[in-house]
Amino acid sequence: MDEAGTAETVPTWDEIVERHSDRVYRLAYRLTGNRHDAEDLTQEVFVRVFRSLSTYTPGTFEGWLHRITTNLFLDQARRKQRIRFDAMTDERADRLTSALPSPDTAYSDQRFDDDVERALQELPPDFRAAVVLCDVEGLSYEEIAEILGAKLGTVRSRIHRGRALLRKALAHRAPASGRARYSGPRTGPLRVVKGRA
Repeated sequence: MDEAGTAETVPTWDEIVERHSDRVYRLAYRLTGNRHDAEDLTQEVFVRVFRSLSTYTPGTFEGWLHRITTNLFLDQARRKQRIRFDAMTDERADRLTSALPSPDTAYSDQRFDDDVERALQELPPDFRAAVVLCDVEGLSYEEIAEILGAKLGTVRSRIHRGRALLRKALAHRAPASGRARYSGPRTGPLRVVKGRA
C-alpha cells in the first residue's frame, strides 16, 4: 500500500527491463570495457533481479540495480583472476551491420577515448568499480559505500587511489610544463585569420 492507502501497482517484468536495461548496460560497459562482457553482465543482472524480485525490500530500485551489477562484476573479475586466462582481444569493432544503432553506437557519443578506456580497464576491479560509480555514474560516496558494502573511508581511498593510477596512466595527456591547464571551450567567437592555410 502507498501513503494514500491504495495498493501499489508492481511493474511488470517487461517494464522493469525496458525502463532499466540501458542504465544497467552503460554501467556494465564501463565496468567491463567491452560489448560482449557488458551484454553478458547485463543479462546476468536481470536474471538475478528476476530471481530476487520477490525478496526486494522497498528502497531505491536504481541503487539495488547498481549494487547487483557491481557485485556481479566484482565476482566475475575475482573469478577471472583465479582462472588466469589471457583476455580476449577487445570486441569493439562493428562486426554486424544493422539499420538500428547498437547499444555501443548509441552510447558512442559518451564513450571515452581508447587510452582512457584502456587506463580504466587496467585499474584493479575494486578501484575501477568505485571510480566508475563516482565519476561516470555520478553517485555520492555514501551511495557507493552502500552499493559496494564497504566503509565510507574505504570508498574514498579506492576512488583516490584509482584516480591517482589513472593520472599516472594518462600522464601523456598532461599539458607541457609552462602551459595552463585546459579551462573549457572558448566562449567567444573564433577569430579567422585570412591568408593562412
